[in-house]
Amino acid sequence: MAYANSKGTQIYYETHGGGPAILFVHGSGGHHVAWYRQVAYLSQWYKVVTVDLRGFGNSDPVEGGPDSLDFVDDIEAVLAAADINRCAILGQSIGAAPALRLALRRPDLVSGVILAHSVGGISDPELATLVKANRHEAEKLPVIDRLLTPQFQSGQPALKFLFQQMGTFNHAKMQDLRNLQAQGPTAAEVAASGVGIHFLAGERDAVLRPDTVRQAHRLLPASTLTIVPNGPHSLYWEMPDVFNAAVHQILKQVYPETAS
Repeated sequence: MAYANSKGTQIYYETHGGGPAILFVHGSGGHHVAWYRQVAYLSQWYKVVTVDLRGFGNSDPVEGGPDSLDFVDDIEAVLAAADINRCAILGQSIGAAPALRLALRRPDLVSGVILAHSVGGISDPELATLVKANRHEAEKLPVIDRLLTPQFQSGQPALKFLFQQMGTFNHAKMQDLRNLQAQGPTAAEVAASGVGIHFLAGERDAVLRPDTVRQAHRLLPASTLTIVPNGPHSLYWEMPDVFNAAVHQILKQVYPETAS
């Protein structure tokens, strides 16, 4: 078991495999174990790093709930503790914003960012309107229906149960997180960083509609965009083989030496 010290908070992380590095940042109901299918697949070619953000999994709880602005410090501390000086970062849902913030803070450290089912908190009036409208519609649904499709829930009851149980290992809940809506970087600031941005979205994402992600992609013409047909918000869980293949393809672009 490995821990990094993030300004006095102990942050749990694991590394698996070898080669160029990719770090996975979980969403509000996840922790390092949520990526078990990704670790098993991608560690054949890459050093896969998983992390428990403060308040999640094996990391220290935070009285009053974690400040999401501190998540970027947690990620940076893990990379330092793991002695990784260049890394691709995939942020899922709320994990995307700290991934993008770190890329702008340390472009020398980040070889590419994959924003999975998120626009990473990019600050833009039109984008903000779309995100707000998507959230308004999503909040009409039970939480589980926002994250997994009804077909998957009925067809894979054991995996649905496991998905729900994963969150019981976390101290923090979605409602405990502070500054989730804090203003992020502008598209111009992201572009100026020089870090490659890769959007990964699902056609049936009930939390963030594909048209919203397309707008974020338009704001960053140099970015790439992958929209998975029939993909839900928790694509990594519901369609792991498809998710893994999409991420692997992006990583071949980030690390051309692994493309053969």
